Amino acid sequence: MDTRSPMTEAMFYVLLALQKPAHGYGMMQRIRDISGGRLNMGPGTLYGVLTRMHKEGWIFLEAQEGRKKTYRITPAGEAALSGEYERLKRMVEDGRILEEEKES
Repeated sequence: MDTRSPMTEAMFYVLLALQKPAHGYGMMQRIRDISGGRLNMGPGTLYGVLTRMHKEGWIFLEAQEGRKKTYRITPAGEAALSGEYERLKRMVEDGRILEEEKES
């Protein structure tokens, strides 16, 4: 069993957005698209998450052109994202009890 703390929603969506290398504004747009408009991440939240993930080794700075920085997910970031996805799926599966109890 994975003892790592659950990811924040922001971390999960940033890693999802980085399935393709992206810069900050591109990530914010991709997150909005992936979440169907439910999540609009501001620059302060995004750059705080990017700093944390960089320290964790989950992303790296692929290129910088002026102030525009392009990030890419690392294999460690892919593993963390996959682990969190599996954890979330188990939670949803466990939550089926709510539907079963309503049917009883």
